[in-house]
Amino acid sequence: MRILIVDDDAITTGMLENALRQWGYEVTVADNGRTALELIRSGLYRLVVSDWEMPEMSGIELCRHIRQRYSSGYVYVILLTARRGTQNIVDGLDAGADDFISKPFQPQELCVRIRAGERILSLESREVTIFSLAKLTESRDPETGAHLERMREYCRVIAEHLSRQEKFHDQVDGDYVQLIYLTSPLHDIGKVGIPDRILLKPGPLTAEEVEIMRQHTIIGSDTLDAATRAYPEARFLGMARDIARSHHEWYCGGGYPDGCAGENIPLCGRIVALADVYDALTTKRVYKPAFSHEVAREIIVNEMISHFDPAVVEAFLQNEDLFVAIHAQYAAREEKEAASLCEAQAAFAASR
Repeated sequence: MRILIVDDDAITTGMLENALRQWGYEVTVADNGRTALELIRSGLYRLVVSDWEMPEMSGIELCRHIRQRYSSGYVYVILLTARRGTQNIVDGLDAGADDFISKPFQPQELCVRIRAGERILSLESREVTIFSLAKLTESRDPETGAHLERMREYCRVIAEHLSRQEKFHDQVDGDYVQLIYLTSPLHDIGKVGIPDRILLKPGPLTAEEVEIMRQHTIIGSDTLDAATRAYPEARFLGMARDIARSHHEWYCGGGYPDGCAGENIPLCGRIVALADVYDALTTKRVYKPAFSHEVAREIIVNEMISHFDPAVVEAFLQNEDLFVAIHAQYAAREEKEAASLCEAQAAFAASR
C-alpha cells in the first residue's frame, strides 16, 4: 500500500513518515495540496493523510478536488487537524474526508485508522476482482450467466441456515455468508483453460475428454492460489481457490481432483457442490431437459452421504421453498427477456 502524506510542517511529516515506514508502507511526501493533487492523478495513491491547514491548497480543498475528479478507484482521505468542534467535522466530511486524526497524533491511533482505510479499499477491490473473473468465466462457458446468479443465491440460503446451527457457529458467520455469495460464481473459472472442442462439444465426452474437462478444477485453483499468495490478506481469494478445487469432491471420497472425503473437503466446496448440482438438474442443458424440483430433490437425497454432506442436504431440505422461489424468479426473468428480444426482432423486421 502506497500512502501519500501531505503536510507543510517538516517535523510532523517526519514523524508520520517514520511511523508508516516502520509498519511496512511505501510513503511519498508532498508539502502542499497542489503537488499532492498531481501525485494523486498518477493513480498510484489510494490512501492520503493530509494536514488541514496548508499553503496554496488546504486539506479541505484537496478533498474537494479529489472527489470532483474522475478516478478508476476510490481514494481514502484522512485529515490531520488540531481543529475541534462539530462544525469542523461536518465541513471535513462534506468536503469528502473519510476520517480524522487529531494533532498531536498518537502512532497507534494512526496505525488503526490506516488499517480501517485499507479494509474499505479492499472491499472495492474485492468486488471488482470477483466481477471481472466471473465475467471471464461467462465469456467461455455457454451454461453460465443466470446459472451463476442462481447458484450464489442457493449458496447464500444454505450458508445462512448453517450459521444458525451450533456445529457451524464458529465457522459460519455473516462475513462467511457474504464471502460465499460473492465467490461461488468463480467455481468454474478454470474452464477458461479448457479447449473449445471439449468445452463446447454438444454431445457426450469421451473418457479422455472427461479427464481434460476435470482439469478445470486444478487450473482454477492454481490460478487463484497464485493470487492468494500474492495477496494473503484478501480472504475472498482463499475461499474462491478452495471452491474452484473442491466443488466436484464427493463426501464419500469418490470425487475429483483429490479424492477428499468428509470434512476434509472445505465447507465452501461442500455447499457449492449441492448448489451446482441442483441448478444443473433443474435447468435445461444441451444434454438433458430441465428436471422438476421434486426429481432434483429425490436425486440429492439419494446421494446424501455418498455425494453430499448430510448437513448441507439438511439445510437444502429445510429451505426448499426458497430454492423453488429463486428458480422461479430467474425463470420469469429469462422468459421476460426472451419476450422482449422477440419483440425487438419483430419490430426490426417490420421496419425493413
